[in-house]
Order: sequence, then C-alpha cells, then structure tokens
Amino acid sequence: MNLTVAGSSCSIPRPGRACSCYLIETPGATLVADLGSGAFANLIRFVAAEDVDAVVISHMHADHFIDLIPMRYALKYGARKSARPVLLYVPPGGATLLARLTGAFERESHHDFLGEVFDIRTYDPAGTLEIGDARVRFAPTSHYIQTYALRVEASGASLAYSADTAPDDRVAVLARDADAFVCEATLSEAEEADVPRGHVSAREAARMAVRAGARHLILSHYPASADAAALEAQARSIFAGPVSVADDGFRLTLPAA
Repeated sequence: MNLTVAGSSCSIPRPGRACSCYLIETPGATLVADLGSGAFANLIRFVAAEDVDAVVISHMHADHFIDLIPMRYALKYGARKSARPVLLYVPPGGATLLARLTGAFERESHHDFLGEVFDIRTYDPAGTLEIGDARVRFAPTSHYIQTYALRVEASGASLAYSADTAPDDRVAVLARDADAFVCEATLSEAEEADVPRGHVSAREAARMAVRAGARHLILSHYPASADAAALEAQARSIFAGPVSVADDGFRLTLPAA
C-alpha cells in the first residue's frame, strides 16, 4: 500500500500548500481520501483523474471536498480512456449538500454537474466499503459537523486517517494496530484547553496513536503558524514509534504482511 499526501494544510492553506487530500494506492485499487482546496493540482502529479477508482469524503467542510469541482472538469473534458464514472462516496447528507452547491452550475449547463462523471453514493458509517482489493471502514469523530475517520486495509497493510477530530477514543479504536495513522495536528499546545473544539494538537494526536498501538504516526492538517520540527518533537515526547510531519508530496510505502 502506498500513501501520497496531496494536501496537508488545515482550512487556511499554508502558502503554496493544499488542504486535505490523501492518495492511497493498493495492488487493486486507487483511492483518494478527501479532496480539499487546491489539492487536485497536486493529486494529478501522481495519478490521472480517470485512473482514480474512488474518492471517499470524510465530512462536508470545504477544505475536505471542494476540489471535486476541478476534478469534475478534468473527468468531463480531459483525455479520458473510458466513460467509466469515478465512485464518489460521501457521508450521510453529503449528496444533498453537493446538489445544493452545484445547482447553479447545473442551471447553466443543463446537465447533472457531478453525476455526469461521478457515481455518487452515500456510505453507511457502520458498514464496510469494498473497492477493488481495499476494505474501508469508518468511525465517528468529535468535530463540529458529522465526520468520519477512515481505515483502509489491503494486502495485509492498514492505514487509518483521523479526518478532523478532537480527542476521541473511537478514532483510536479504528486505528488499532494500524501500520500508519495519519492524524490531524491543527492546534497548538496552548489551544488544548479550548472548549468546544473539533481538533487536536500534535501531543493529543500522539496520545491517540499510543492508545491505538499504531506503528507510524503521520501528522497532517496543520497551519502555517506551526513549526514542523516542533510538531515532531511534541509527538515524539509521547509516541515512541516513527513520527513524520507530512508536507504536500510526502510519500510512504507500507509493506504487505
């Protein structure tokens, strides 16, 4: 299983960086977890839009899904080898929000703006998606809106992705014994006391990784005010395993069991 980070910023992008997007490639599937602001331009450095089997959206905040729009244009007008639609899995209520958002485009084009190129499906957060050889499971997180962490398994390798969340044992359970745990690190240590909140600090991400027994912690979704070396040091003070601070273009191969 190969992971490529196409977007590592929080909702306010770091200069020259994109918002949340993670390309996950297995021997039999090419998946994209989230597709946030500016991420599509990075994504197509590594994979053609038409070669993506499925996009899975964790929640309906713009920094996690808005680049479905440029991907739509690439699929409709680019050099596609087939008319096969790309699977688009959204959380409950996501399809309605997308329809409202793209309604203006549909009035102009007289077409189903996203449905022309995407096979839009609502996933069951309590269920499992089978996409090629990959299995995708979910867990609810503690965020401002309905949000789901993801776990992808294939060929004996496993990858968990926190999406956006405050500290939540449900996320740690989903990430249990994962080969890699991609976790947001939006907040500074000083912001850990904020209430209410829907994010974690690097230290809190590390605590969830410890509870999960994850093998490798990858910090992402952090702001321009954060120093990558400091984030790594904060996580290493708690988590004994390998720690990486993802930047756009970060790549990792997880060996098969």
